[in-house]
Amino acid sequence: MTTTGADRGAVGVRAESWWWWGRRRSVVLDVGLALASALECGLEGVAVADRASLPVPVGVLFGLVVGSVLLVRRRWPIAVVLVSIAVAPAEMGFLMGIVGLYSLAASEVPRRITAVLAGMSTVAVFVVTVVRMRQDVAQVDAGPPDIDPGGWYVTVVALFMTLGLNAPPLLFGLYIGARRRLMESLRERADSLEQELSLLADRAEQRAEWARREERTRIAREMHDVVAHRVSLMVVHAAALQAVALKDPQKAVKNAALVGDMGRQALTELREMLGVLREGTAPVAPAPVPLAAVGRAAAAAAEAAADDGPCLDALEALCEQSRLAGTVVEFVVMGEARPYPPEVERTAYRVVQEALTNVHKHAAGAEVVVRLAHREAEVATQVENGPCPSDSGAVAVCLPSGGNGLVGMRERVLRLGGVFVSGATEAGGFKVSAVLPTPPAG
Repeated sequence: MTTTGADRGAVGVRAESWWWWGRRRSVVLDVGLALASALECGLEGVAVADRASLPVPVGVLFGLVVGSVLLVRRRWPIAVVLVSIAVAPAEMGFLMGIVGLYSLAASEVPRRITAVLAGMSTVAVFVVTVVRMRQDVAQVDAGPPDIDPGGWYVTVVALFMTLGLNAPPLLFGLYIGARRRLMESLRERADSLEQELSLLADRAEQRAEWARREERTRIAREMHDVVAHRVSLMVVHAAALQAVALKDPQKAVKNAALVGDMGRQALTELREMLGVLREGTAPVAPAPVPLAAVGRAAAAAAEAAADDGPCLDALEALCEQSRLAGTVVEFVVMGEARPYPPEVERTAYRVVQEALTNVHKHAAGAEVVVRLAHREAEVATQVENGPCPSDSGAVAVCLPSGGNGLVGMRERVLRLGGVFVSGATEAGGFKVSAVLPTPPAG
C-alpha cells in the first residue's frame, strides 16, 4: 500500500503530538526510569494506605500512577516536579523528585520558574524531613542525654539531608542544559560557517569564470587588432596585383612589394603577441598555466610595451597604407598635439585602424576622411566614408567579417570612460566617432 503526502503529514503530526523522544535509547531510558519510579511508589503506597486506613490495593494503585508520571519528564518537566511536591507529605516519589529536578534544570524552562519550583521542592522535602525525624526521635524511649530533639539537631540534620537530595540533581541539570545549549550554538555556527564557505566558493568560482571570459575577450581583441588590418590590406593588394599583373607589370611589382612588407609586419606583430603569451610560463614547470594568468600576462606585457606600440603619430602612416591600397584617404588634424597616456593613444589608433579595415571590407572605393581633434581634456577621432561609387574601378574583394569590429571598438573606448558612436550618415556612408578623456600623461 502506498502512502500519500497527506498520509505522511498526518503521521508526522501524530508523532509530534504524542511522541517527543528524538532517539530510541531516550525512550528506553525514560520507560526504565518510569517503571522503577512506579515500583518504588507502589511499594511506598502500602505504608500510605496503612497510615490513611485505606485498602492496600488502593495505595499500591495510587503509587503506580504517581510513579509513572516520570515517563513525561522530557515533555512536561514542570508537571513531574509538581507531582513530586504534591506527594512529598506521603513520603513517596524519592526517585521521581531527583529525576524531576534534573529534568527541569536541563530543560528550556525559564530560569525564574526553575528557581521557584526548586525552592518549593526544597521546602517541601525539608518540612517532611523535619517532621519525620521529630517523629522518629520522639518514638525512641531512651537516648543520649545531651541530645535535645526539639533543638537545633533535627533542623540542621534535615537541612543537610534536603540539600544533599536536591542540590546535586539541580546543579547537574543546569550543567547539562548549559552544555546542550552550547553544543547547539556551536552546531548552528558550524552550519552557518559551512554555508558561508559554500557561498564564498560559489562567488569565487563565478569571479574566476568571469575573469576567464574577460581574458579570452581581451586576447581575442588584441589578436584581431594586430592581424586583421594588415591581412585585409594584403588581400586588397593581392586582388589588385591579380588585376593589373598583365596590364601594368611595373605596378604589379610595386603591389607585390607592398604585400610582402605588410606580411612581414603582420608576422612581426604576431610574433610579439605570441612572445607576450609565452613570457609568463616557466620551461621546467610541466603544470598547465591557467588561461586567466596567460591573459593577465598578455595584458601586462602589452601595457609594458605600450611605448613601443601604436600611437597617434603613426596615424599618418596608417592612412598612407590605405592610400597605397587604392583608397582615397584624407587625414585632418585639429588642435595642438601633445603627449597622452599610452592606453589613450593605443585605443585611438586601434579605433582608426579598425574603421579603415571596415572600409576596405564593406565600402571599397569610397572616399574616407580621418579626423583627429586635440581638445583641452580629451582627444577625439572620427573616420567617415562616403557611399560606394557605382562606377568604381576598385577590385571587388570578398573579405570575411566576424561582426566583432564595432563591438571591440566600443569596449575599448568605454573601458577608458570615453564615448563611442557609430552609424550610417545621411549621404549614404558610415561614420565612427570616439571621444577619449585624457588624464595627465605622467
